[in-house]
Amino acid sequence: MYEIREMTINDYEMSIELWQRTEGMALSEADSKESINYYLNRNNGMSCVCVDKERVIGTILCGHDGRRGYIYHVAVDPEYRGKALGKKLVVSSLKKLKLEGICKCHIMVIAVNEIGNKFWGRTGWIRRDGILLYSSNT
Repeated sequence: MYEIREMTINDYEMSIELWQRTEGMALSEADSKESINYYLNRNNGMSCVCVDKERVIGTILCGHDGRRGYIYHVAVDPEYRGKALGKKLVVSSLKKLKLEGICKCHIMVIAVNEIGNKFWGRTGWIRRDGILLYSSNT
């Protein structure tokens, strides 16, 4: 049926196309092919895609800093939602983090991303209050 496998840079074009049409997902220059290739190599084996035949229908970017895990760009094609594919992608990446000795993981979700916030709340993730995120372009 559907296969979940390690994401490679060869999945980039189909993945970015999915991200671009995923409501609530924010993209930036950090999502260039070069940047995603670097991320995948730095976090070898952590990120996954879900494919239907040869078509990417779901993605998860996952990595860690040696202490905490981080998840980005969990997306499932609207045509395939409701089949627990997002949850399976998350479970797959969390297992890989645990094998690396990483026992805590974070995801940042844009406040107005209704679909994303509902998904993470439904799947048992706890929303943190009292933490502010600061960003800087280097």
